[in-house]
Amino acid sequence: MTGGAGFIGSNLIKRLINNGEEVICLDNYFTGRKINISNFIDNQLFELIRHDVTDPIQIEVDRIWHLACPASPIHYQFNPIKTSKTSFLGTFNMLGLAKRVGAKFLMASTSEVYGDPEVHPQTESYKGSVNTFGIRSCYDEGKRIAETLCYDYQRIHNVEIRIARIFNTYGPNMLQDDGRVVSNFINQAFKNEPLTIYGEGTQTRSFCYVDDLVSGLIKLMEGDYKKPVNIGNPEEYRIIDLAEIIKAKINKNLSFVNKPLPKDDPLQRRPNIDLAKKELNWYPLVDLNTGLDKTIKYFKRFYE
Repeated sequence: MTGGAGFIGSNLIKRLINNGEEVICLDNYFTGRKINISNFIDNQLFELIRHDVTDPIQIEVDRIWHLACPASPIHYQFNPIKTSKTSFLGTFNMLGLAKRVGAKFLMASTSEVYGDPEVHPQTESYKGSVNTFGIRSCYDEGKRIAETLCYDYQRIHNVEIRIARIFNTYGPNMLQDDGRVVSNFINQAFKNEPLTIYGEGTQTRSFCYVDDLVSGLIKLMEGDYKKPVNIGNPEEYRIIDLAEIIKAKINKNLSFVNKPLPKDDPLQRRPNIDLAKKELNWYPLVDLNTGLDKTIKYFKRFYE
């Protein structure tokens, strides 16, 4: 698993090990953290290799979970060229490995391939409304070319491909400086700081708890469906409403501060998951209220 020490990767590793799978974790620790995988270090089913996927690696595996890439704007914009290289070269190297050893290959793609969508909710057939040279394009376009590479390897080299288009995910093991809205609000609330609202807060997102996402990724890997699949929670919330919910849970006396919307920030985002329901028999089970309680409990330990 590339990016195995990251937020989603570490939660996926936990599930796989609990299922009796042997896991080799690759991570260069740009956004991954050793503490996320510290509980697995002494487990005989777990192996850790410090490695950057922009360099090839020779190992023997039967499945490749390719999750390596910074996923929040604050991190992928820190070094956009490196982000593009991770998406292209990292995927290229891992596909080469999959071809050599005959491994099934699952790539963590993203809802960002849809850009600032003009179709709502987004289905897998939607081609996207994208900016090829904006400040977010290192990630958005990086994932689009990564999908292209995957299907070229499928067509030319018969590599067995699975693509998950992941929508906003939250839960334990998120970084404190993740830069995405759930972690931002929770950390600001614990610091008794005003919650930062970009624009008027009327932009929408859909939030999937990480346990649900992990279940979807496993069902996708184990299933037979080969085209991209949206994995996310179709419940849609305005950002201002999310702020009110978190404020009520942590500190009802907090205020809000408004800042300009970041460039190319999508105004609405919600997955159509009909395909996941049909092909994977998957749908999210954890509601936002329950998921936020678990996430807040995780972050609270940093402030005790």
